[in-house]
Amino acid sequence: MQYHVKIDAFEGPLDLLLHLINRLEIDIYDIPVSEITEQYMLYIHTMQELQLDIASEYLVMAATLLSIKSRMLLPKQDEELFEDEYGEEPEEDPREELMRRLIEYRVYKEAAEDLRTLEEDRSQVYTKPPSDLSEYGTLPVNQMDSLNVSLYDMLGAFQKMLRRKKIQKPIQTKITRQEIPIEKRMEEILDDLRSSPGRRRFVDLFPSNSKDHLVVTFLAILELMKSHSILIEQENNFADIYIMGSE
Repeated sequence: MQYHVKIDAFEGPLDLLLHLINRLEIDIYDIPVSEITEQYMLYIHTMQELQLDIASEYLVMAATLLSIKSRMLLPKQDEELFEDEYGEEPEEDPREELMRRLIEYRVYKEAAEDLRTLEEDRSQVYTKPPSDLSEYGTLPVNQMDSLNVSLYDMLGAFQKMLRRKKIQKPIQTKITRQEIPIEKRMEEILDDLRSSPGRRRFVDLFPSNSKDHLVVTFLAILELMKSHSILIEQENNFADIYIMGSE
């Protein structure tokens, strides 16, 4: 059974690279290409494992990273042969163009965040006379205030869970066909959260070791995040992710 899902929260390959640089605390002016390429390909493989609709630009960036990595592995004499054969001087640092694009993207991303903050502040300013809102009772806290976890954090948590359950290399494999609608799994997750008030650990929502069940559960959680039906929290980097109902 196949699922084809396109997640709007992905902002592009540069956004993923910037996320990895921040998470790994890498100097953007001295990027370790081998490490960043390995981490980037791990995320790409995870997206493919989940059968997400990966835009071609992600694959282009993967090819670019592999090309930069191979160029940096060339010994000095090979670069001189390259210059003699093609009549042009090779780049001093193959990472230069990627670094420039990342810095430029970071500037625009930070500017967009500043504009979003200004928009949120402006949305709190009203010029109309006060209205009687007593009939609505107490309004719930803005759900997005607790959503301090990005989609990339969720993918990272899913990677760790897969390694923990060791489904990538199972000792025994039994081929079965069991269709699990995402909508049904979403309802099951909500029922589970309602029956146990309070926070639940991300890994506790994956009781089955079945690969189909794991993938459907993860996609159901993403859909519930998009519809603001659940709240996601993470206290700090690399800490456990917790999930709770929004009601």
